[in-house]
Amino acid sequence: MINTIEVADQGHALVYTFEDLMRYHGPGSPGGVAHALKVMERMVPLLGSVDLPERREIEVRTAFAGPGARDAFEMVTRAVTEGRYVVDDGLARPERGMTHERFVFRVGYRGRSLTAVLREGYVGEEFIELARMSSRTEQQESRLTGLKQEMAQLLLAAPAAEVYDVEIPVQAG
Repeated sequence: MINTIEVADQGHALVYTFEDLMRYHGPGSPGGVAHALKVMERMVPLLGSVDLPERREIEVRTAFAGPGARDAFEMVTRAVTEGRYVVDDGLARPERGMTHERFVFRVGYRGRSLTAVLREGYVGEEFIELARMSSRTEQQESRLTGLKQEMAQLLLAAPAAEVYDVEIPVQAG
């Protein structure tokens, strides 16, 4: 997989790799960075026109509050700094179960928005349980770090269309 996202800034093409996003975020949440990259890989081509989408016009709403995803979206879109990135608990889908309920991303561009929802097989229960613990032992912290790396590798090895389904809103009319 190439694992890049391309957007425009005032008409100039910008290309970001997973490695670029990790340098910005740091080592803490590679899985979250990989999720954001896959969401953008999946959504940006569907939202853009013939030209690359202007990064400063992309909006993101998500039920996922992880710092890796937030930082990846920020680097590519500047949405956090400019108030176009919102963590919205109302987007959570508890009916999808503990492992998938928060992996919902609504991405908007120039009045159009689509929603990406995570497919089965990319997040495990053990990861969610460890991530949600308020305090962890050293062994649990080590295991969580390993699970984050495994998740990132799994996500990066798959095409975005296999990781996230896209819901297109029904147009009234």
